[in-house]
Amino acid sequence: MEDQQREKYLKKARKLQMYNVIYDTIEVAVSLTAGFISGSAALIGWGLDSIIEIISASTLGWRLHGEIKDISDKRVKKREKITLYVIATSFLIVSIFITYDSVTKFFNKETPDWSTMGLTILLVSLVVNPILIWYKRKYGKKLDSKELIADSKDTFVCLYQTVAVLGGLLAVQYLDWWWADPVAAFLIVPYALKEGWEAFKNGREISV
Repeated sequence: MEDQQREKYLKKARKLQMYNVIYDTIEVAVSLTAGFISGSAALIGWGLDSIIEIISASTLGWRLHGEIKDISDKRVKKREKITLYVIATSFLIVSIFITYDSVTKFFNKETPDWSTMGLTILLVSLVVNPILIWYKRKYGKKLDSKELIADSKDTFVCLYQTVAVLGGLLAVQYLDWWWADPVAAFLIVPYALKEGWEAFKNGREISV
């Protein structure tokens, strides 16, 4: 790829990460507020996952900014390595918390209250996240960027969890399945651990 064309995609990818951070900040504020008010493990877990997405997107934006500023290849690779490790660690932290919170609420048989605020942000995210995933994968392929591809998977985890949390919220409300909320939260853990391990392995493969 020509340098000028690569720089164009780098700038677009970095701008995308900025949009990602802005939206996820809104998502965190709304989902955690709704989660704590309603007592929903799934909404709280989903909001915490969005915090990890903010960290991941910010770190990736930092890596992209470094290449745009034409820092040395060694420093770019170092930033790539750090970015993948941040993504891997993010998946692990989210998995640990969600497991603890969902298991605790399952055994305590805690039933969350209905949350219109939570429902609204979930529905908005069903529209926003697929758009973010598509563009991250697009620029990841254009730039041959493992960390952008890994970040798109992080966003896919959020989308998957959005569907699970939404299903749990509706099941509790309309089917009286008290266990649906913690189970919906827990469904994300195996996938998150798998993708976290993959990001970690990709990070180890980069030599600086």
